[in-house]
Amino acid sequence: MKNKLRELRAAKEWSQSDLADKLDVSRQTVNAIETEKYDPSLPLAFKIAKLFKLKIEEIFELEKY
Repeated sequence: MKNKLRELRAAKEWSQSDLADKLDVSRQTVNAIETEKYDPSLPLAFKIAKLFKLKIEEIFELEKY
């Protein structure tokens, strides 16, 4: 799943650790999502969207098969 998490985080000048603290996850989880090695759970995706005041689909995009 493609995502814009890294760009959104950078725009706020947050480190991966800063974002992890705000989302109550590990820094490794943030890194895995940003590098598209891990797709967040739906509750976590909603939490990310709420934090950035965006819709989930504005952050995450399903790759075409």
